[in-house]
Amino acid sequence: MLEGLLSVLGIYKAYEKWLWFQVNQGKKPEHIAIILDGNRRWAVHKAMIPWVGHRHGANKINELLDWCIELDAKFITLYAFSTENFQRSQKEVNEIMKLIEEKLRSILTNKRIYENKIRVKAIGRIDLLPKSIQEVIEPVEETTKNFSDRFLNIALAYGGRAEIVDATKKIAEEVKNGELKIEDITEQVFENYLYTAHMPKQDADLIIRTSGEERLSGFLSWQSAYSELCFVDVNWPDFRFIDLLRAVRMYQRRKRRFGT
Repeated sequence: MLEGLLSVLGIYKAYEKWLWFQVNQGKKPEHIAIILDGNRRWAVHKAMIPWVGHRHGANKINELLDWCIELDAKFITLYAFSTENFQRSQKEVNEIMKLIEEKLRSILTNKRIYENKIRVKAIGRIDLLPKSIQEVIEPVEETTKNFSDRFLNIALAYGGRAEIVDATKKIAEEVKNGELKIEDITEQVFENYLYTAHMPKQDADLIIRTSGEERLSGFLSWQSAYSELCFVDVNWPDFRFIDLLRAVRMYQRRKRRFGT
């Protein structure tokens, strides 16, 4: 009720403009990664079934894209569904899968994707997803594969440890086949086998997690080594441009240290 009143009074809009003025003066993060957490808690708070929260969260993504474009973020990585999420009730997983398929299919006709030349890629153990989702991912990636102005990664059936294991297996196979020498394996070479290898900048500058939880839960385990972390005490469906601007302002105020 208080938020509605403040909105009517125009206070939020004024604060948003003030934040934008501050943020616009500094260096903005190129790669923003977000853990989209709190959909179920949002639904419970509203006395709704869990997948209603997931739908509201999914609908928020288009707004987020607009905000990131306004901030001129070139790389966006979203943690949408982890390998651990398969352990939820079968009914909830099925509803989430239907929603993922629907939202991926909508990308094919999403004007902002084509107008802003956004390359879209699903990252994770895609083979664990239903065949119908895999069949949607293929045309989405194929249609946008030549875009390079911006990159949007959607982490599905994703796990940071799984990503490192999968990269290690690929390297081991090439060593076994004589295609790669052990002494040639460096951090830079290893990065060529990660799920994010298609991007010129894999490391995330800023990682945001909503819902108030303060952990990464395996998100971008390799790419987050020097990321600035921001934990926002708001569930993902309620996330606002103000919250994103606050996170970016926090990022700008920190002195980034690489190595210590």
